[in-house]
Amino acid sequence: MDNPATLRQRAPWLVLGVLVLAASAFPLAWHYLVTYPRENWQVDLEVYREGARAVVTGFPLYELRTVQPQFLPFTYPPFAAFTAFPLLIAPFSVIGWVWTVLQCALLWWMVGVAFRPLLRRFGHRAGLAQGVLAAGGVWLLPVSDGIRFGQVNAVIVALCLWDVTRRSRDTGTWAGGSGVGVALATAVKLTPGVFWLHWAFTRRWKVLATSIGTAALVTVVAWFLLPSASATYWTDALLDPGRLGPNGGTSNQSLRGVLLRLGPGEGSLAFTAVNGLMVIAVLAAALPLARRFDRLGEPVAVVAVLGMTAYLISPVSWVHHMHWGVVVIGAVLGDGRDRRRVAVALAGAVLLWIRMPWWGANLLAGNDVPNLVARVVQNSYSWWAALALLALWLLVARKQQAPPAPDQNDPDNPAQDDLTPARA
Repeated sequence: MDNPATLRQRAPWLVLGVLVLAASAFPLAWHYLVTYPRENWQVDLEVYREGARAVVTGFPLYELRTVQPQFLPFTYPPFAAFTAFPLLIAPFSVIGWVWTVLQCALLWWMVGVAFRPLLRRFGHRAGLAQGVLAAGGVWLLPVSDGIRFGQVNAVIVALCLWDVTRRSRDTGTWAGGSGVGVALATAVKLTPGVFWLHWAFTRRWKVLATSIGTAALVTVVAWFLLPSASATYWTDALLDPGRLGPNGGTSNQSLRGVLLRLGPGEGSLAFTAVNGLMVIAVLAAALPLARRFDRLGEPVAVVAVLGMTAYLISPVSWVHHMHWGVVVIGAVLGDGRDRRRVAVALAGAVLLWIRMPWWGANLLAGNDVPNLVARVVQNSYSWWAALALLALWLLVARKQQAPPAPDQNDPDNPAQDDLTPARA
């Protein structure tokens, strides 16, 4: 724990960093929360809020639709509706601002964890550096779209990052995760369940059992409280990805989304086979990579790999689901001393800043470039995720050697370092 003198030295830089983030985020928030068309205002946040309202009023959860012109259904497990209860405590116009501030605060925290090796180099000025990085991160397309729609991605990524990177308060050792954060994230949005495959692959049975048990517990409680809605979700709504929107549109950047745009007809044997083979290929490459980072004691890189895996293999991965990209950039960048890693991290950030999928869609509609080129650009986030896995392997995993077995009694052991966000 820092002494009072150190805290006093860091505090001004922390405040300055927060102000930098706030100044960067304010124009974005103003655009989407003040000048944006009212019919498109925080449309995904409205889904969460109306789900909670349906539970309170007794309205059938999976029959609700938000108001026109969106008419969006509730697409999450019943447990998610219970977690949205706090959204009912204030007018929706207020909740939209609160949710935006929460997303920015979680971005700040995620930057502190994912970029910690770099931030350490700034000493007591780390808070300012953290603010500058977060200020840039808020303009990445997946993050800004999260603010635009009032999305939950920041919460999901933060829960998984907190879970996997946390260390024992008593010993300072890392046990691969606690399982609880991933369990809650999975009970809300299913896709973080890929972390369970990782823990099984690395034989972290205690963490796996804790995570599955926690997710099962909250799901059973939700089933007990909402038996009809739970039966509807697990036997019907879950099996209908069409409830999420047009799966073949540009917004869906998962491998299945790409295949819907390029491949054989959905429902055909060829489609099922190709999609299955792509999922198997991603898992065959990603799980050993995540295991290597686990053995290297690189939990941020573990989260980066599994986030990209979930993005690729999920039936539907919207552009804003690439919020995992913040963690990937931090894992690739490291401490900023390797020029190749810096260059790749900057390139990755630029590609998430520009609107490449939509550029590709416009190119496809305009017929100004060959169809193949337009398709490559349109499907750029799938390429980004796949290339991120490759970069993590070539630039990070291959360059490191597994550390020797740590001596838990050695106070100088690096394993004793915590992974809390950098403080100013």
